[in-house]
Amino acid sequence: MLTLLFVSLGLLLLIGLLFKFAFADGDFTLISKKHVKREAIEGEVVWITGTSRGIGEVLAKQFASLDAKLILSARNKAELERVKSELKGKYAPEDVKVLPLDLASGEESLKLVVEQAVSLFPGVGVDYLVHNAAYERPKSKATDATEEILKTTFDVNVFGTITLTKLVAPLLLNQGGGHFVVISSAAGKVPSSGQAIYSASKHALHGYFHSLRSEFCQKGIKVTVVCPGPIETSNGTGASTSEDKKSPEKHVSSERCAELTIIAASHNLKEAWISHQPVLLVMYIVQYMPSLGFWLMDKVGGKRVEFAEKKGNTYSWKLLFGEKTKTN
Repeated sequence: MLTLLFVSLGLLLLIGLLFKFAFADGDFTLISKKHVKREAIEGEVVWITGTSRGIGEVLAKQFASLDAKLILSARNKAELERVKSELKGKYAPEDVKVLPLDLASGEESLKLVVEQAVSLFPGVGVDYLVHNAAYERPKSKATDATEEILKTTFDVNVFGTITLTKLVAPLLLNQGGGHFVVISSAAGKVPSSGQAIYSASKHALHGYFHSLRSEFCQKGIKVTVVCPGPIETSNGTGASTSEDKKSPEKHVSSERCAELTIIAASHNLKEAWISHQPVLLVMYIVQYMPSLGFWLMDKVGGKRVEFAEKKGNTYSWKLLFGEKTKTN
């Protein structure tokens, strides 16, 4: 009788977890945290790249509302000023700093930008550097990428991001620590047909930043790598964007993505996944059952590129079940 009771309780628990997972928009560790640790953000200097639009803009608004001191960076100064004017918080918009930045400009140029950044809040420095800026092109076959696309993607997503980190990290070590928040992508965790170059650039960031944390975590350096799946962005690029707004498949809003990103950072999570199904399920399968996960991705890989060419939803359950997308 006691055995039957334990089995029944176990089945109920399993059913509850499966139900929760079916409607989750993040990995189990992330969604268990529920709320931002405000004390980890309030009064801290947060430098965000790629804040002129998309997820970066929303991140700026949410960090401002949590009373962080902000440095906004992107290439377009006019757009940065617009974002600044819309921020609300204890230090916003009056004390928000605008710092134009081009990640592809080279080390010497980035060194000057870093010097400016650490001087904007005298005696404080930088507590968080949020690497949000990224370059992504429309989906295409892995063999179709031009040398120009390959170079531009890696100049921004990899070389510029790593160079900026190399320049900032010694300053954080000197002040006793700091936190790098890296907006990666689900494409940095699983095969991503149609996004081979972009996916490669995100895989590179995972290798670098997880290694960086392992080397310097005992000296106060924290790293949170955030992996969003398809995100609904209203006016720019994020880690992913909704390709078909009429699709029945859900996309995480940019507001929710930013909220979960800040939750992950404030709780010092080392990695966080943000997505609805089926992407979240695929990420778990590839992570914990790689042979099965890669077989699954091989099954849908070619279809995904075809869906993209027809402007179909490349994150759809239909890819698994062989249905055809409608053309516009």
